[in-house]
Formats: sequence, C-alpha cells, structure tokens
Amino acid sequence: MTSRSADAPGTGSAGTGNGPAVSRREFDALFDAVRTWGRWTPADRGAWNRVTADHVRRATAAVRSGVVVPLALPWNTRPGPDNRRPALHHMTDLGDVESPEPSTYKDFIGADYHGKGVTHLDALCHIAYRGRLYDGRPAGDVVGAAGARFGAVSALGPLVTRGVLLDLPAVLGVRWLEPGRAVHAADVTAAERALGVTVGEGDAVLLRSGHVRRRAELGAWDPGTASAGFHVDAVPLLAGRGVALVGGDGDSDVRPSPVEGVHSPVHALAVAAMGVPLLDNLDLEALSAAAAEAGRYEFLLVVAPLKVPGGTGSPVNPVAVL
Repeated sequence: MTSRSADAPGTGSAGTGNGPAVSRREFDALFDAVRTWGRWTPADRGAWNRVTADHVRRATAAVRSGVVVPLALPWNTRPGPDNRRPALHHMTDLGDVESPEPSTYKDFIGADYHGKGVTHLDALCHIAYRGRLYDGRPAGDVVGAAGARFGAVSALGPLVTRGVLLDLPAVLGVRWLEPGRAVHAADVTAAERALGVTVGEGDAVLLRSGHVRRRAELGAWDPGTASAGFHVDAVPLLAGRGVALVGGDGDSDVRPSPVEGVHSPVHALAVAAMGVPLLDNLDLEALSAAAAEAGRYEFLLVVAPLKVPGGTGSPVNPVAVL
C-alpha cells in the first residue's frame, strides 16, 4: 500500500508528486497499446458496449440496503477559481404570465458544462488525439458547428452497471489527497485489497481524492492547475480490467500533467483510445460515508445523460444504490 503522507500535522492530507514524467514518445506508445479501435458496433458507444444484460442483472442483484446516493455537485451559479463559466439559473414565469388558476412558476437553466464546476459526462466526441476521435474518426470530418456526427452523447444512452469506489483517503487514513498527487496502478491495487473489491469487466470506476471535502474546508482553488487524479501508468491496469466508465471528484487527470505537451493525458487515453466515457466533478463524500457504513465499496450505478443530438456530453446526476 502507498505510504502515508508526511505532510504538516493538521492538514489531513496525503501528497506526493505528479510524476514520474512521461515522454511524448512513451505516451504515444501507450496510446497505441490501449486503444480498442474497430472492436465494437456501434462504435460510438465505445466501451459501454461491454455492459450486457447479464452485467445489469448482476449489478442490480448486488443491491442490499437500498440506500440511494446522488453523486452530483449542486448547480453552481457562483463564479470562482474553479468555476470560471458559472451555470445559469433564472426565473421565466413568476405566476403572472398565464391566465389565473392555476398559477405557474418556471425557470431557465443553462451551462457551459465542460469545466470544473458542473458534474458532467464526457462523450466520445469530446476528446481527439493526433486529430482523431475514438475509432480513428478524423475529428475535422465529423465535428462541426452543428455538433458531432459521431460519438455524440445521444449515441450512449443510459448506463446501468456495477460501480466501484476507489476511496484513496479512506485507504490512506487522511481527509484528502493534495492537489497534484498522482494515483498510480499500485495505488489502485492497494485500494482494492484494502477495500475488499476488485475492478472487473464492464465496471464503472470512481476515484475519490477528497477534492470536495478539501474545497469545503480550505476554499476553492484552480483544479486546472493542480488536482489529484490518475497518472497514465494506471490506465493499462484499467484497460486490462475492461472498464466501461471512469470518473472522479476531479476530472480523472492528475494536474499538472506528467506528459509534456499533453494537458489531459488520461482523457486522451480513456476517451480517444479506449472509448471509455468520463464522469467529471462528482461529489463522492456521501458515497464514501455510505460505503464505509455498509462495509463494501461496490454498488449499482445509474448514469442517464441528456439525449442531445450532436452533443459532446451532458450534465448528469449519477445515482449509486447500495
């Protein structure tokens, strides 16, 4: 198991560096090694094709207590260092628009959600590497001003599968991982042993770094500059296990990136190479508490993105059921 941090007393944190550094040549070789292009039909559902009716039945059969845990952040309309494009919410009807009885009240919401302030799903058209989306589709040919003609969120549909929580602060006995702390393959296997769970085919893997707790206690910072997340050396392990979805309380990437010239290497590997959608900006604090109380870190996970033709993703409120 990864050793505990020697941070100053009272911080409750665990932090080491974001390395080791990975060269662009090494990263390109890794990209080619984990890619699954040409494996599935339909291709624009990517790794969600792994989840069969048998996977769903097994996941639902694992529900024991029936405790339901929502995993989304509150709709965030306040600007900050981690919310540079705040979501929108305003009233459009205060009961004075239609004829009387019954009076009605309506509102508008909107979001430029691919940031750090909104819980959202990344579809397969969201990330290209070396000019190509998943399955080798040239991004310039299939994504334009009207949206995407391949890999759109509308092609994914809902996902119902087994979820696994990798609760690193619980394993390390700290409140959170410090921003910039990389989670390696060895951390993943150590967490599996400590938490009594094993990531398997068709699973959704959720990484808790304690981001939400740290923000609540210490205030907001810019996670685009520094955040805990997976190092690229964890990706071959996840690829070998055949995961269908990866998510976390950050955006899955450790930042700063350990790969020169690639600002979001885990995004490139997961989405563009492996066809694995990503869940960004989850709130995993309640799930951490519920899993600890239940003594198990597996659960039924339901993710239902909006059906937006051509959309690059969707705001979501995933639900875990224990």
